[in-house]
Amino acid sequence: MDEEERARVVASLPGEVTWNEMPMPEGDWHTGPRTYVWNVLRRYWAQQSRRAYVSSALPIYYPEEPRFAPDLLVVLDAEQRTRDKWVCSAEAHGLDWVMEVHAGGDRKTAAEANVQRYARLGIPEYFILDGRHCALECYRLATPDARVYTRLEPQRGRYVSKVLGLEFQSEGERLQLWTSATPLLSYKERVLQLEAELARLKKSQL
Repeated sequence: MDEEERARVVASLPGEVTWNEMPMPEGDWHTGPRTYVWNVLRRYWAQQSRRAYVSSALPIYYPEEPRFAPDLLVVLDAEQRTRDKWVCSAEAHGLDWVMEVHAGGDRKTAAEANVQRYARLGIPEYFILDGRHCALECYRLATPDARVYTRLEPQRGRYVSKVLGLEFQSEGERLQLWTSATPLLSYKERVLQLEAELARLKKSQL
């Protein structure tokens, strides 16, 4: 198969998954945390010199594997552009980091089952977030050739992602992402922070 034929095959692959291929969403307990982490990661990587592609619920194609669509994913050294799917053979790269968000039920069952599947696919890190209780389970491949995850333990209350160079911490009902000692903010949080700083500045000038 030449490059032109390969491109046609990739373009013909569906850019969506059916309800039968993924767990049903679980309302705000699922959508809220997923959107928040996606927003924080997009803002963080937009400010870095190293490129990274951040996406959510994107159809993923590994060779000879059923397609799937993780809640959140990051691929390092990939361009952040609009895609309707990620085809590993065409992109010449698999996923580097995945997070699934659940609030119980079928989605929790699927997230737990993926501990084996994502390890077998060679995805270096897999994080599971319980959106209802803001609790984390985090896994990493001990070596690039490993195909069984090692479960991570928190360090000073934080789970360290070596892949992303970030730390994740549950703070009550809130998930906080850190880079070293600096908390990461979503776009909305940064806007509110700037508005508060502007209000304080105006007040000091009165």
